Amino acid sequence: MRSIGKHSVLIIGSFLMIIPFLWMVLTSFKTYGESMQVPPTILPSEWNFNNYVSVFQSVDFLQYYINTLIVTVGRTLGQLFLCSLAAFAFARLEFPGKNIIFLLILSVLMVPLQVILIPNFGIITQFGWVDTFYALIIPGVFSAFGVFLLRQFFMGIPKELDDAAKIDGCSYFGIYWRIILPNATPALTALGIFTILAAWNDFLWPLVMTNSEGMRVLSVGISNFQGQYSTDYPLLMAGAVLSTIPMLLMFIFLQKYLLAGIALGGVRR
Repeated sequence: MRSIGKHSVLIIGSFLMIIPFLWMVLTSFKTYGESMQVPPTILPSEWNFNNYVSVFQSVDFLQYYINTLIVTVGRTLGQLFLCSLAAFAFARLEFPGKNIIFLLILSVLMVPLQVILIPNFGIITQFGWVDTFYALIIPGVFSAFGVFLLRQFFMGIPKELDDAAKIDGCSYFGIYWRIILPNATPALTALGIFTILAAWNDFLWPLVMTNSEGMRVLSVGISNFQGQYSTDYPLLMAGAVLSTIPMLLMFIFLQKYLLAGIALGGVRR
């Protein structure tokens, strides 16, 4: 009986979570009149695929996709490399002030982006990076959360492997590259997925840092569908569905690596 109650709660919770997604998909196939109908209809009377064609005709949606892909790949590769290097130093090396520096890095997690948005914008302006990929990628190539996640995992890898590598003449970077990284695939995959999701869905930073239409990313470009007095909701939902599909497919195929990375990285000391 207890398991039945737990499963019932989980089923209800899953249903409540999936309702907005289903509503988005169904609305993308409706006409504008159907989307504004009161009381609202659940299923469209006619499945209208013109909204998906109009998405590419109304704005340069393909360019949004390309820009988002470039930003996502750049941030992900940068975080995997830099965060793993920092995590290796905090997990395997001894140097003065290591714990203090690590605590300072973790303190970044307590500062919301909105608090440092204006100072960051001033720095990017002085560099002349506004409306460029530099502004969209470089500030996101390091993550305090990524350092914490990978450090916890690296500390669980036996240090005897390091000693054996040193005997064979391996340098610290060789230990990092040949010993630590191959044994940290689940944690690296989890961090990669988290970074991809964050970069793909990022809205505030690209909105502030880009001016031209050619530098817009998906999250900002879709917001352009919203009108001043009325919004074409089927067109807006069609754009949202198209932007969601890559992330949905990624989670479907990589969910076992994500869950393994969370489980392993969360219990390491």
